[in-house]
Amino acid sequence: MTPQVFLSPPYLSGNEGQYLEEALASGWLVPMGPIVDRFEAEFSSLIGVKHAVALSSGTAAMHLAMIAAGIGAGDEVIVPTLTFIATANPAVYLGARPVFLDCDARSWNLDPAVLEDFLRRREASGRLPKALALVHLYGQTADLDVITALCAKYGVTLLEDAAEALGASYRGRSPGLDGLAGVFSFNGNKIISTAGGGMLVTASAGVAALARKLATQAREPAVHYEHQLIGYNYRLSNLCAAVGCAQLETLEERVRVRRALFDRYVAALGHNPGVRFQDEMAWGTHTRWLTTLTIGRAAAGISRDAVMTALSADGIESRPIWKPLHLQPVFSGAEYYGGRVAESLFAEGLCLPSGPQVTDEVFARVVAAFATDR
Repeated sequence: MTPQVFLSPPYLSGNEGQYLEEALASGWLVPMGPIVDRFEAEFSSLIGVKHAVALSSGTAAMHLAMIAAGIGAGDEVIVPTLTFIATANPAVYLGARPVFLDCDARSWNLDPAVLEDFLRRREASGRLPKALALVHLYGQTADLDVITALCAKYGVTLLEDAAEALGASYRGRSPGLDGLAGVFSFNGNKIISTAGGGMLVTASAGVAALARKLATQAREPAVHYEHQLIGYNYRLSNLCAAVGCAQLETLEERVRVRRALFDRYVAALGHNPGVRFQDEMAWGTHTRWLTTLTIGRAAAGISRDAVMTALSADGIESRPIWKPLHLQPVFSGAEYYGGRVAESLFAEGLCLPSGPQVTDEVFARVVAAFATDR
């Protein structure tokens, strides 16, 4: 049988076994430990931030970031509609309401013009939202300078969901650094993985300290178990951190491999009428975590769904891009502001297998699925 080809599976880089052996030898198997400390220090040094807190998931990191931002019951949080649901869910955990905004047709990230118009109207009505959970989508940063300035102008706390954008850049700096806190994910499908896990980064010692405390069940510094706050079991284990340290060493190469694969896809498919790949914006480097494109059926002579069906029949996983959150049944009735850019991208958007598992043979099979004469 032809082996299944997954969209973005985890893969090892070489030193995971050695670092896991060191972790086992140390006896630290539980959350926290010396290798967690090392992982945090190496991560913060790599992206250029003062504080990094290793956690059990990117969702946990966003949850704690929203708590640090003071988000609570009745508050509103702006969320780009074109994203995974984990960006919005923590607001709901806290009793807040997500308000969804449309994206820009070129970058696929939050449209600054839509944001500005929304904030101007909200200021006039005296109903400014509490925060913005900005997403850097599929490995491409949003237009941070413009969006950061808008948040400052209207007094909106900026949080950055960079779960998909580790290794990306915006005008020479990493995403995740402009807001009160930034969030990264090490889920199994990300560029680096710790078998699950995430990171909260911040320039604020207070935010970092609060995140660490809440992530360890908010235990007070007493001999007995003392709790003045409700906390969570969100810390990363020493074993997962060992894997993270090994994978972090190869981040630059991982990004290079995905960008090179994207270029191959463009060379093989970019000339097809109706096929358009997600642009790389001039303001920074796109990691191409996933190769994403749209297929205009009328021009291409084949639909996105037909390509997916052909790939699936050949044992190759692909996926539509994120379904806009304002279309999700769980958010039925939530406020949405903007046009129909995200809806259009969802109708035609496709994610192709990305990463080193795409061999020459697999690549040829993916390209063949776009043939209109099958």
